[in-house]
Amino acid sequence: MMKKFILIVCGSFVGAFLAFMFFMIATMIMSFAIMGSMSMGGGKKSAAIVSKHSILDIDLGTDISERGGNDAVDMMSLLQGGGMPSSLGLNTVISAIENAADNDKVDGIFIECNGVSAAPATLQALRRALKEFKKSGKWIAAYGHEGINQADYYLASVADSIYLNPVGAVDLHGMASVTPYMKKMLDKVGVEMQIVRVGTFKSAVEPYMLEDMSDANRLQQEHYLGTIWKEMLDSIAADRKLQYDALNSLCDSVLMTFDAQKLIQNKLVDKLVYQNEMEDILRARTQVKKSDDLNYVAPEDLASDLEASATGDHIAVLYAVGEIDGGSSFATTEEGIVSDKLCETIYELKDDDNVKGMVFRVNSPGGSAFGSEQIWKAIMDFKASGKPVAVSMGDYAASGGFYISCCADRIFAERTTLTGSIGIFGVIPSFNNLVENKLGVHMASVKTNENGDMAAMGKKLTPAQLAALQNMVNNGYELFTKRCADGRHVTQDSIKKIAEGRVWDGITAKQIGLVDEFGGIREAVSWVANKAKLGKDYKTQNYPAIEDQFMAMLDKYMVTRYESRLKGEMGVLYDWHKQLQRILGRDRILCLMPEEEIQF
Repeated sequence: MMKKFILIVCGSFVGAFLAFMFFMIATMIMSFAIMGSMSMGGGKKSAAIVSKHSILDIDLGTDISERGGNDAVDMMSLLQGGGMPSSLGLNTVISAIENAADNDKVDGIFIECNGVSAAPATLQALRRALKEFKKSGKWIAAYGHEGINQADYYLASVADSIYLNPVGAVDLHGMASVTPYMKKMLDKVGVEMQIVRVGTFKSAVEPYMLEDMSDANRLQQEHYLGTIWKEMLDSIAADRKLQYDALNSLCDSVLMTFDAQKLIQNKLVDKLVYQNEMEDILRARTQVKKSDDLNYVAPEDLASDLEASATGDHIAVLYAVGEIDGGSSFATTEEGIVSDKLCETIYELKDDDNVKGMVFRVNSPGGSAFGSEQIWKAIMDFKASGKPVAVSMGDYAASGGFYISCCADRIFAERTTLTGSIGIFGVIPSFNNLVENKLGVHMASVKTNENGDMAAMGKKLTPAQLAALQNMVNNGYELFTKRCADGRHVTQDSIKKIAEGRVWDGITAKQIGLVDEFGGIREAVSWVANKAKLGKDYKTQNYPAIEDQFMAMLDKYMVTRYESRLKGEMGVLYDWHKQLQRILGRDRILCLMPEEEIQF
């Protein structure tokens, strides 16, 4: 037995050694892949030099995230020559647009309509930057090589001219929300979703408890979708010099099927050109010979170094993006808000004498009530230090997202931001019918107390247990509405009148007092700078720091496999390995990932 044990140990360590060697070789391969990808720029255009008659090229064939440089790295894509991630940071694009307006070497902006993925509030912030750019007197041209989707067109309508391929299409069709209701299916399989909630409009639980949309949910969705759509269509109509009603009528006509010439007749497009003809138009605009290449500049090349460390007094721009406590200890700001890590950063900023104020950028649909309360307390402590705080809401700052925003000195939002949703819910599934009646498995239990087996193995809650949970949710709602009332300096009753879990668009949210001003990060920073008396030459710095994505990717990809191999080959020695980690510390036992990230 001992001999077999020793052989297992030796074999396992040989396997671990081979895994380590593979790790080192893969690291070298990845380094070359990334350097090659960077040098090639992912393919099409890579002119990093800003020379005379340059064009800021904004390719919308991507998704727009909050911060540039925060993309996850796909190892297999890199090894297959797929290049670096194509996501654009909103802050990067806006910075590039601002710098392009002031740079004498940049003649104009070229918008490539290739199917952008972004929510209305993100698009609105980008559109505002483009509108501001036009004040410089420089041109903006937009082109749809294949077609122009609705989000693309919202941005393209700012341009002086919209060009389209002769066989291209424009798609404007309005907004919709489609929700699958699953109660019938759950009933068929024998699963009951036990709901506790406060808020008539708190609709996230409806698909589990109803067979169709409630009147309250339909009312709130019709309101915010209608308001956001009118806001977007108003902007398009104004810039294209069209009548709102006529444009809205076109959106009901399956516009994407229209012949391209009909799009010109309806003044949705200015000219039909092929790709090479579009390039000739840009050459004419930039005084470049037909035989010469156009000098495109990517947003990353023209943007300021947004992640550089600020020296001396500055304003902190703190990003909180994603579900609250929806990430892991490896989460970036795009993956989820880890409340304890975010609170730690807030307290560090509070104690940093160089930080004179903070803009709290919130883009979150909510999440953990406990985590939200901890973040709220950290913001309150930051304010207590005498430093001003402004919230800049992104696409969403709803439910827990509003909870962590409500105590700010000033709240900024886009007109198309979704916010509010002041309510609480809980969902506890019961598998009694499925297990007992459909699968024929009887769950026998022995308990010392009445509630000893509460919700164990999906047991159905007793009326007393359900009432206790409902009471807990009621208390949570009372605390939530009090936090909002105190933060907005109104009565709790007035908050309850607009709460009930209802989601509001930014325009209505300002009317009812949940938001103070329209604008984005720039406007919020300007307000904080004024409150902190920093003058016009203030500095900003983004937090939290973005980790090295290459090393983070290697940690996740390679070490996961190392631990999986340990588990598979070393058997009981894996438990010994984990015990050593706990005793000596993870960093001393060849482990670069937290336990909850291990994949078996």
